[in-house]
Amino acid sequence: MARPVLDALASGQLRARMPVEKAPGCNLPREEVSHLEALGRTLVGIAPWLELEADLPAAEATLQQEFREKARQCITNAVDLESADYLDFAGNQQALVDAAFLCQAILRAPKQLWGLLDATTRERLITEVMTTRQIKAFDTNWLLFASTVECFLCLAEADWKPEPIERAFSRHEDFYLGEGMYGDGPKFHWDYYNSYVIQPMLLDNVDLLNRSCDTRIPQDWKDKWPIVLNRAQRYAVMQEQIIGPDGTFPLTGRSMTYRTGAFQVLADVSWRNALPEHLPYGQARHALSLVINRLLDAPGTYDENDWLQLGVVGHQPHTAQTYISTGSLYLASTIFLPLGLAPDHPFWADALIPTTAQRLWASEDFQPYVESKL
Repeated sequence: MARPVLDALASGQLRARMPVEKAPGCNLPREEVSHLEALGRTLVGIAPWLELEADLPAAEATLQQEFREKARQCITNAVDLESADYLDFAGNQQALVDAAFLCQAILRAPKQLWGLLDATTRERLITEVMTTRQIKAFDTNWLLFASTVECFLCLAEADWKPEPIERAFSRHEDFYLGEGMYGDGPKFHWDYYNSYVIQPMLLDNVDLLNRSCDTRIPQDWKDKWPIVLNRAQRYAVMQEQIIGPDGTFPLTGRSMTYRTGAFQVLADVSWRNALPEHLPYGQARHALSLVINRLLDAPGTYDENDWLQLGVVGHQPHTAQTYISTGSLYLASTIFLPLGLAPDHPFWADALIPTTAQRLWASEDFQPYVESKL
């Protein structure tokens, strides 16, 4: 999934190589934003693996180092005005969204995707990211895009602003519905945006602020950590339970073409070594593996050059909304977050355990976990 994006952008040929497939009848200028989407959304899923310091098998260690270097070169080219693949961070409203995903990737891999960048690229990236401030965030999950931008600037020790962070935190507290679920704005939407954006960005924002030594950070922001983590844990449990015995799950709501990104929260909580006791790591790995195999092995998922194609299960252009194009699809990479765990972590080392759905559909008599708090 990642190689076509990294190979092309690292060599300054992303615009030349990447197809920009759009939903049938879409007249939006997706060519202006799709390449930035591909960069941010690819890196946000593989960032923990890029950052991982562990004793890996030789072949994987070699691949990891290659991808680390290419990822940094991708960022370098993306912010270089002289590059054929310079990416505009402010020419389209959508740029705020995908600048935020790139910033989130850096929050997840601060050494590899920030600390090891050269000084010129770091300065250019800060400048580009700051231009997204002119884009107004809607009163929805978009508030977290603006917040994530400011969290990155805080990490970068640049001139960050607290107001977008405070607004995102305050409004999402208003949006919280219970049982680990946030509304996407004041109203509930039956989709997977809790997993695509809301909970992972809340986790990454609060985690960064909780660990930062910046004296401008209010204590009440840091105090949010156990709250947002507990909600994510509850949602992760629900995610495992809705995965069918064969890796299928309810296909509902907008942006289903993000495929495996629908389970980012289960992957995220696993990567954070924070699964609750009643969800063993071998069970979570089994559930996520079922989804990966069911969706990403479907014929038509990739074109002849290994670029993702529009669709949920294979190539289905009519399933895409008009705001979706080829670059958008790479949010699917977020199911790979547990690759940031060392090989001896229980997620990898423990034996596979049948999933909740597998046990139920096999007529096994047991009590599935149900949240006891009202």
